[in-house]
Amino acid sequence: MIYDVVVVGSGFSAIATVCNLVELLPESSSVAVVGDDPGFGRGTAYRTELYLHRLNVPAGRMSLFADRPNEFVEWLREHNRPLGPGDFASRQDYGLYVRDTLAGVLRTKRPRCKVDFIKAKATGCIERYRTTLAFLLENGGEIAGRSVVLCLGVGNAKLPVDTSRLSSTALARIIENPWRLSWLQRVKADDTVCILGSGLTMIDQLLALCARGLRGHVAVLSRRGLAPRGHARAPKPPSALDIETLPTTMSELLRTLRRTSRYAGDWRTVMDALRPQTQTLWNRLPDAERSRFLRHALPWWNIHRHRVAPDVFERFQELVRGGQVSIHAGYLLDMVEQDEVVNLRYRARGRQDILSLCANWVVNCTGMERAGIAHSPLLREMQRQRLIKADPRGLGITVDPQSRVQHPDGSSVRIYVVGALSAGQFWEITAVPDIRAQARKVATSIAAIRQ
Repeated sequence: MIYDVVVVGSGFSAIATVCNLVELLPESSSVAVVGDDPGFGRGTAYRTELYLHRLNVPAGRMSLFADRPNEFVEWLREHNRPLGPGDFASRQDYGLYVRDTLAGVLRTKRPRCKVDFIKAKATGCIERYRTTLAFLLENGGEIAGRSVVLCLGVGNAKLPVDTSRLSSTALARIIENPWRLSWLQRVKADDTVCILGSGLTMIDQLLALCARGLRGHVAVLSRRGLAPRGHARAPKPPSALDIETLPTTMSELLRTLRRTSRYAGDWRTVMDALRPQTQTLWNRLPDAERSRFLRHALPWWNIHRHRVAPDVFERFQELVRGGQVSIHAGYLLDMVEQDEVVNLRYRARGRQDILSLCANWVVNCTGMERAGIAHSPLLREMQRQRLIKADPRGLGITVDPQSRVQHPDGSSVRIYVVGALSAGQFWEITAVPDIRAQARKVATSIAAIRQ
């Protein structure tokens, strides 16, 4: 069957795009959503059932629609969650909100376009007559679209060392995907744990372990030993920043931002001023400076930009101060089996000596893969056919400012990208406030063609 639009993906980016398409497309249009995740819209981040797993953006900025900023807060109130716009809701509640919003959009009483959800993985594609793109499905089916929106996310990053020589007993104690929370049931109260990675995923898994009564020590190991900072309980207004006057070399830019932070008295006000203008700043940076940012400044950007709820941060600090959690900076060299524990050898940051950590459990919290083409057979096939082009810095797919893929061979198939795969063009495109704006723009562009 040929659809007017085929949306490939089943996470938040896909659902945000579908909701906007339903609002904007004429009723004669048809949309297919292709994805193999049974929980359309919730994905890994919003499927967690642990109440301690919080959003790291206040509820007042998490509406699925930018022009209805209070929608999520109103949903919380209707569901007896007494939270205000500045509070941090649970990720489970947000997943339920996304599910309910999608259902509400599809139940609308006004005439709307047709939407089909196809629970299958797209494994290949074929361009038909330069006007449609047909997707081959793992169940043997095939669908085609005149316009295509790629909303594929990124997977959990792989372990940084080879574990093929470890026994099955040792491998059972190494958790490669921590979001399969059933592993928590096997951890004993006095077990020791080593978490690889010190970002937001580490915070989530640490809280989950403690909620289940873990008393044993938790060692956190990452390249730089940097952990996320916390949001302020009483945030100050953003600083005044003129993006157009900021330097475009990393050294001068960092010097300017540090100086502004000292004057402001709270670095958060500077980060909050940058937040809505990050894409503009990214587009002003020369290619060489973007690469320098990724090589040298990215870890510091992440811990200051992607902060955690104030009470979550305070709980984490308590665990560190109390000695149950220790943070280590170093480069992991290998893992070997030693009795009933795993011995992790690492080279300490800034030193040449080799140190060791022993733990009953090793948990991979190195985060998500950097958006790219290599992890997806479908994207690799699209690249082979020259339908898409990889971003030179490994940040997904090359798109224009309208999120559209440019075809050098004259094809008229319209391919758009929403979400993390467009990071090369927009950089800051993983948080809900950015994705919802992008999804609206893409849906508007597609609707203009169908009018």
